[in-house]
Amino acid sequence: MKHLSVNHLLGIKYLNKDDINLIFHLANSFKEVLNRPIKKVPTLRDLTVANLFFESSTRTRISFELAQKRLGADVVNFSAGTSSLSKGESLIDTANNILAMKVDVIVLRHSNPGAAEFLSNHVKSVIVNAGDGSHEHPTQALLDAFSIREKLGSIKNKKVLIIGDVKHSRVALSNIFCLQKLGAKVRVCGPSTLIPKYLNKLDVEVSHNLKESLEWCDVANILRIQLERQKNNFFPSNREYAMLFGVNQELLSSLSQDILLLHPGPINRGVEVTSDVVDSHNSIVLNQVENGVAIRMAILYLLAAKIKR
Repeated sequence: MKHLSVNHLLGIKYLNKDDINLIFHLANSFKEVLNRPIKKVPTLRDLTVANLFFESSTRTRISFELAQKRLGADVVNFSAGTSSLSKGESLIDTANNILAMKVDVIVLRHSNPGAAEFLSNHVKSVIVNAGDGSHEHPTQALLDAFSIREKLGSIKNKKVLIIGDVKHSRVALSNIFCLQKLGAKVRVCGPSTLIPKYLNKLDVEVSHNLKESLEWCDVANILRIQLERQKNNFFPSNREYAMLFGVNQELLSSLSQDILLLHPGPINRGVEVTSDVVDSHNSIVLNQVENGVAIRMAILYLLAAKIKR
């Protein structure tokens, strides 16, 4: 069996194209398993995984836990609010205490950018980044790209538009890295206040014209406005944002071609996208959720193979 070139999943920037294709190949196999009456394969029954989530999460946490249980792993869930962190314990001490209980893999979500990489340098465990602040969210990018490839057959030379709050989004950066490694052309669109200046170094097109950008693309990934990370007012109101950058059915119907629509969730219906668009034939949001379990199963399986016992 082929192996990943990395020992942890810290970010898409550390993966190469062969790594991504290997994950996709294995995810296809696991997706077949998930569609069987018996949805488990006990390949990781001797593995213990701890989910350390220091930020609230629904889809990502449930998806990881399902992936772990489908592979037969023992699962430990960690709640930061009721942990010793509230008493002043450090992240490293918390992780080491958990690892002393013979945990093999840590899935970490943290509000600080670089937290997963920091932990990988200080503890002896496989680390999977489930989102670190506004930095990266590698498993989301992989399931997004996998979902696009599943629908369009290939990602190479496809035009992918990322709309919205790019500045505060960990999904955006991971998607840019992943899509470019697979040969896609990437453009971002949103208010100038929500577009980071570093994008000009990443060979990414920038537009502030939503209609023109939707005409340009094959796929549009609509991002949530992340009010919890915004310390300033980056636009006057949700109503004005929806008027200028919200995707609605009237706008979609005016396009010269059908496009795929993705959203990493949670969705602010009526702000970045209207309900009728979310529920339309263009949307593959529920495909993304389904594919998330298969992608995370593939990642856990491949990283577990790197553990020296």
